[in-house]
Amino acid sequence: MSIMEIQKVRYSYDNKRNVLNGISTALDEGKMYAILGQSGCGKTTLLSLLGGLDSPLDGQILYDGQDIEKIGLANHRKKNVAFIFQSYNLIDYLTPKENVALTAKLSPQPILERVGLTEEESKRNVLKLSGGQQQRVAIARALASDAKVILADEPTGNLDEDTATEIISILKECAHQMKKCVVIVTHSNELAKQADTVFCLKKGRLQQL
Repeated sequence: MSIMEIQKVRYSYDNKRNVLNGISTALDEGKMYAILGQSGCGKTTLLSLLGGLDSPLDGQILYDGQDIEKIGLANHRKKNVAFIFQSYNLIDYLTPKENVALTAKLSPQPILERVGLTEEESKRNVLKLSGGQQQRVAIARALASDAKVILADEPTGNLDEDTATEIISILKECAHQMKKCVVIVTHSNELAKQADTVFCLKKGRLQQL
């Protein structure tokens, strides 16, 4: 079942060249999507539109059949989507437990253990963790929310190969076992191979590979 729809969305940075040129597609719960494309092609812009961080010039973004503009972009960001940023965006003076507790209704520790952090690691300041561990905290924070859609911008971009493989596995689990809709912007063909559906964004058009 489609949880989000992109309907004839157009977006331009300068009102001259469309980085998104009337694209349309539907995104389902329980699936992991990868969006490939060259730097500057509009991948992160598309993710921002899905997350209600920006608005299209034309067209609509629907969540559960409703235009997110009518839902209210702030409400959409708060209730419907969870972000995983390449730069982690953790609160750096808090511990992993405290970061995850900001979005968790349940105890953060089981969620942190699920993504591979020990109880001792979960009590450290996040700046004392490795990049891979910080990314795990960012993913745990997304998992801890009730959001049905997870939007990830280059989630493995700063990670070594082994850690990246583990992160991809966790994101697949989010989709297939937790029935979330996971949308990943990436340059990684290896990550894309693990997705259920792969799109390529090129010259303003979204093509399913």
